[in-house]
Amino acid sequence: MPPPAALSASSSFTLLSPSPSPSPKLASFHSKHHSFHSATRFTRLRRARSLAPRCAVIEKETPETEKPDTFLRESSSPTSVRARFEKMIREAQDTVCEAIAAADGGGKFKEDVWSRPGGGGGISRVLQNGAVWEKAGVNVSVVYGVMPPEAYRAAKGAPTDHKPGPVPFFAAGISSVLHPKNPFAPTLHFNYRYFETDAPQDAPGAPRQWWFGGGTDLTPAYIFEEDVKHFHSVQKSACDKFDPTFYPRFKKWCDDYFYIKHRDERRGLGGIFFDDLNDYDQEMLLSFATECANSVVPAYVPIIEKRKDTPFTEDHKAWQQLRRGRYVEFNLVYDRGTTFGLKTGGRIESILVSLPLTARWEYDHKPEEGSEEWKLLDACINPKEWV
Repeated sequence: MPPPAALSASSSFTLLSPSPSPSPKLASFHSKHHSFHSATRFTRLRRARSLAPRCAVIEKETPETEKPDTFLRESSSPTSVRARFEKMIREAQDTVCEAIAAADGGGKFKEDVWSRPGGGGGISRVLQNGAVWEKAGVNVSVVYGVMPPEAYRAAKGAPTDHKPGPVPFFAAGISSVLHPKNPFAPTLHFNYRYFETDAPQDAPGAPRQWWFGGGTDLTPAYIFEEDVKHFHSVQKSACDKFDPTFYPRFKKWCDDYFYIKHRDERRGLGGIFFDDLNDYDQEMLLSFATECANSVVPAYVPIIEKRKDTPFTEDHKAWQQLRRGRYVEFNLVYDRGTTFGLKTGGRIESILVSLPLTARWEYDHKPEEGSEEWKLLDACINPKEWV
């Protein structure tokens, strides 16, 4: 939730143990003796596997009681892009969580710190059933190791022409979804990530490369134009500091990405989204991702402060729940981050933290034309230019 915490709001990177590929002899042995008595086959396979190199296996996370200063290896340079990106996302997590807790007025985040045996880890924070927030999750992860080719294809979002084989990788990101209780207060998703594949050109796996991805998007149940314009203005301002083509390009990318094909509508009212971005200077893109992450609070919290106490009816709440259903549909069917996390055995609580506590589906529901609900649906079907 795209989500590394990662690929997208819903995502949680995983780590695979960096062990060699399976022995081809083992595969041949298994095929040749398939018809043997099961006990004999088990004994021989066990003996063969004890002699063969171990294949890449998924390592489950280990709960930790304290946050480390860094999830990187001790040998990592503090001036590397990896180290500076980790510093940025951890600072952004602190800043956003402080703002969200302050807006709630009493809710507290539950924090889980976890690590991977092979290296890396993450911090998951969730505020649930607060005064303002139904569910607010802000996760960071910094993981590295080896992933199978199908996970690499999920991370890239398209077929690749690299040789089959395990892919050494590094992935770091911050991922968040904020679901308010009040139906007049919009949901927000943001996610910023940095990804590397480490394999040299002549090794099985992906060629060495890096890319940035991410975005921030707004999903209201009701449209307040001043709120949507404010939100998009902040996104445009962050983009314009680096390239005037970024906002129109990434705004369209956002509209296209968060498209629910089976409904022929967008999840919400957009924002910015980009992925696989590596055709600019690496330092520039690091600064751009930092600026975008720093823009989350000023783009969103003023809207929450304005709408969190607005009176509403049961009908308003029911419409919000129907739109939350669309949110669930997109995240479970189309979101690249969710796909990546599920394919690689990631931390399931982090992967699904983007889902709301409650949602609703009604058979063949159609809002009355001209109603406020209809206006929202129309804007999701026909994206608008807000600034």
